[in-house]
This record gives sequence, structure tokens and C-alpha cells, in this order.
Amino acid sequence: MTSRRSKPHTSEVENVVSDQKGSLTWGRTGVASVFLNIQCISIVFFSPMLVLLLHVAIFQFGGSISDTVRVFFIDMSRNFLHEYLSSPWKFLSWTVVKYFVVWVLFQAFLYMFVPGRIANGAPTPAGHILKYRVNGFQCWLVTMITAITAVKLGWIDATIIADNWSGLLICANLYGFALTLFCYFKALLFPSHPEDRKFSGYTLYDIHMGVELNPRIGEMFDFKLFHNGRPGIVGWSFINLSFAFAQPELSNSMILVNILQAIYSIDYLCNEEWYLKTIDIAHDHFGFYLAWGDSVWLPFMYTLQAQWLSKNPVHLTTLEMFLILALGVSGYIIFRVSNNQKDEFRKKNGNVELFGKPAKYIEAEYQTSDGKIHKSKLLVSGFWGLSRHFNYLGDLMLSLSYCLPCGFSSPIPYFYIAFMVVLLVHRCFRDETRCYGKYGKDWIRYCNTVPYRIIPYIF
Repeated sequence: MTSRRSKPHTSEVENVVSDQKGSLTWGRTGVASVFLNIQCISIVFFSPMLVLLLHVAIFQFGGSISDTVRVFFIDMSRNFLHEYLSSPWKFLSWTVVKYFVVWVLFQAFLYMFVPGRIANGAPTPAGHILKYRVNGFQCWLVTMITAITAVKLGWIDATIIADNWSGLLICANLYGFALTLFCYFKALLFPSHPEDRKFSGYTLYDIHMGVELNPRIGEMFDFKLFHNGRPGIVGWSFINLSFAFAQPELSNSMILVNILQAIYSIDYLCNEEWYLKTIDIAHDHFGFYLAWGDSVWLPFMYTLQAQWLSKNPVHLTTLEMFLILALGVSGYIIFRVSNNQKDEFRKKNGNVELFGKPAKYIEAEYQTSDGKIHKSKLLVSGFWGLSRHFNYLGDLMLSLSYCLPCGFSSPIPYFYIAFMVVLLVHRCFRDETRCYGKYGKDWIRYCNTVPYRIIPYIF
């Protein structure tokens, strides 16, 4: 990452976003092209291949990327396509399918029927304010109690996920692709909110990025919140625990990874209402990017550290444990305090004190597609006066703390921090594009007031 000021000039930002008519827009922005269509095809093909490659590297080749790549693409004596792709069903059984289906249906049942607050989402481009049932932590708690009970009664083994990991990978992929196609045709045939759809003119781009902003079944079953927060985030803790039980002798590094990642996942579920205003929920349309991403990428790539440690235990010194824990806790504090500042600022319409001083903000206006003018306050003090996404700095510190317990014998556990750097930096630019399309010159004033994107004085 290059060290430079990220202060946008008017001419620089005005060229970032325009729709096909040349007017500013918000929601999903930008014009699809043949190049973007090819990009989408590549992502749809190579993302599952990358997940499979890392999966095979950990469980077939002891974590060696070079050996895996050699067998996959070079060594014709062990044909990759024949050995791994033409016979995936050897890892799959009706029992594994049953486990997967029961898991998804159980989480859907909890999502719909476990008591929780009803919260409002951000206004959509068409002016809809949707209601969400935020009961994530309650669902996690019920799932934990149910799992502990099932293990104690001998109905399932604590290692059930780790023992069936390859089969679950196949199930998750089938589900993710099926969900993607279902949501695309749903957007065409029976959309939840037709005014909030986005069509690019390129079918593959629309399948990848999504057409519907908020696909739903009925009034309350929201596809985006459910798939990200339930099978994905709730599942994160249980995947890690299963791989911890699969270790022949539980290592302190595995304990540390479970603790640090549980902090993040439980925080998400406890603060689910705050996430209704994030890019994933408020702006991204629901296509392959989120449908397959929540079904496969999140559970299989965000748990790489636990997977790795189950096969390659690392024993940390007391000092190493303390330093990694300090990094993770510091990152979490930055992440949580900055998010709390933004949340309190929104709830109290700017009438809050941050670090003992009244909050400072910029008044901004935007227009929805129904022609109505709305006003927003853009926070420019507290942590949010240091950078536009100071919470991302905490997120990156926490992400690095997940990887360090795995040592340095393989790059595989560090894929997560590399991915998070790319993801969050890209999100900064995506967010800037959307916000300029939404707020126009008020957004330029905001960027001039808060010139750094993530790391103050650096980026």
C-alpha cells in the first residue's frame, strides 16, 4: 500500500461515478462493460477454485502451496481434474447433505421465530425503509445450547464439522450457486421491490453483482441479513470449535484463534442493528458476490487458521500469546469504539459528545428516486475525524491477530489478512464512489475535512 494522502480533488471525484445517462446516482454505481463482464466470469470460476486449492493444500499436502500447485497444474502423473474434480462425490453422502440442510433450516427457523428487536434499515434508493428482525446473538446462544446438548447426549460428535469438511464444501458450493440463480430469476419474475433493482445490460454481470437490493420472502425474511449473519457468522464459531476438538492435543494457538474470532463474531451478532447501515446490507445488491460469498467464502476462508492449526499445531510462548492478544484486543477496541461513536451519533442526530467535546459534522443532502430530498449528518470528529474508516484500522489489526498464532511456516493462514487489506481498501473506494453519487459536493466538503481513508497521515 503506497503511503499518500487520500484527499480527493473535485475533478478527480467527479469522474468516478456516472450512470449511462451521465447523471449521478447512488446504490450500485458505475457502468457495466465487456471488461467487467469478463471480470465477473473470472471471479465466478476462480473463487471456487481458490477455495478448493487451499482446502486441498491443508488436508492433502500438509499446507504446501508449491506441492499443491504442482499436482494441480503441472504433474500429469496425478491428474488433478481426474482425482479431485471428476470424483467429488466420494466426499459426499446423504448424511452430510442432511447435516447441511438441517443446519440451514434450523438457522432459518431461529431467524424467523426467536424473539428480537425490530429495527429499521437505511433508506433505499427508491425511498423504502425496511424492517429487520435483529436477534443474532439470541440465535447464536440457542444454537450453542442446542449443540452442547446434542454432543452431551451423544447425538453428534464435537468433531462433526471437521470430520465432514470436504463434503460440506461441496454442499455449500451447490447451495451458493443455486441461491445465486434463484435470486437472479426472482429479481426478474417476482422482485420484492422492483424500483430498487439495477440492470446493467450484461447478464453475467447482473448474476454476479445482483439485481435486487433486498430480496425477501414475505415481509421479514431478508436474504442478505440471514445469509451473512446466520449460516455465516453464527457458523464461524462452531467451525472453529469443531476443528479445535479435532486437534489430537489442544494447542494454545488454537485456543487464542477461537477466542479472538469469537470476539468478532459475537460482536457482530450483538450489534446486528449497526450492520444494517453497512455497505453489505445497505448498498450491495444480492448476487453471486454475496450469495456464494456468504455460503462458501465466509465459512471456508475465514476459518483457515483453525483448519490449518488442526493439522499443524503451533505452541506459543507466554510472551507471544500476550503480544498477539494485545494486538487483537487493541484492534477490537478501536473497531468497537469507533462503530459505537457512529451509532450513537446517528441515534441522537448528532447531539453527542465524543472524547469530551460536542460532535462535529457536515450537513449533507441527497435525493431518492421518488424525488424526495433527505438530509444526513456526516461525522467529522472523534475517531471519525482521524480517518473516514478508522474502524477498518481496528478490523485489520484484529485480522492480523488471527493469523499470527499460526506461525510462519506457510502463507495459507495469512491469506485472511491479505484478503482483508484488499477488501477494505476496495470498499473505501467503492464507498467514496457511492457517497459522491449520493451527496455530490457535500461529499467533497467531507473528504476535504477528513482527508485520510483508513490510517491517519498514511492512507
